[in-house]
Amino acid sequence: MIQSIIFDFDGVVLDSMTVKDKGFELLFADFDKTAVDKLLEYHRNNGGISRFVKIRYMFEKILGKSITEEIVTEYAERYSKLMLAELTDKKYIIPETLDFIKRHYTHIPMHVASGTEQKELRYLCKCLDLTQYFVSVYGSPRPKNDVVADIVVENGYDRYQVAMIGDSRADYDAAKHSGLIFCGFNGERLREFSDYYIDDYAAFEKEYIG
Repeated sequence: MIQSIIFDFDGVVLDSMTVKDKGFELLFADFDKTAVDKLLEYHRNNGGISRFVKIRYMFEKILGKSITEEIVTEYAERYSKLMLAELTDKKYIIPETLDFIKRHYTHIPMHVASGTEQKELRYLCKCLDLTQYFVSVYGSPRPKNDVVADIVVENGYDRYQVAMIGDSRADYDAAKHSGLIFCGFNGERLREFSDYYIDDYAAFEKEYIG
């Protein structure tokens, strides 16, 4: 039986990717469309990476321009405002994940480690009535590898008995960085290197919870 579960948020708990796509489109509405399309491709291929990294990528890698931390933060704050009102709608919660969480959160400690900015992430969890299910909720700008490692150490978990459920390569990398069980979800490209791929939570329960 697993000792604890760490969830990614976007794409695992909340079906937010289309909203976040739109957020980047609006944020860079005055920029060259080809550059924005390249950013959106990077964003979709790197779901677990924070917006701070993606904004910096837009300027430095796509546009070839330097950008200060102050400007990155300004863009990140504008992006947050563009999305928050929409994402607090409970229609975006992924029902099968929430049902699983409700069945097991009282006897299996659960955490969130997300690329979403931490203050915003905690605000969303509060508005969506999700905070009660998690022992801790952590987001960016701290690297996900560090966040996941700290969750394991701070709670005294046996890393071989902790599962991380995620939908991106960044989630896989964070899990393997700490030696956790990685369970892919909602990302078919993850199937080949997941320790377990969740097609449905009932089968996952039989395998890891009993």
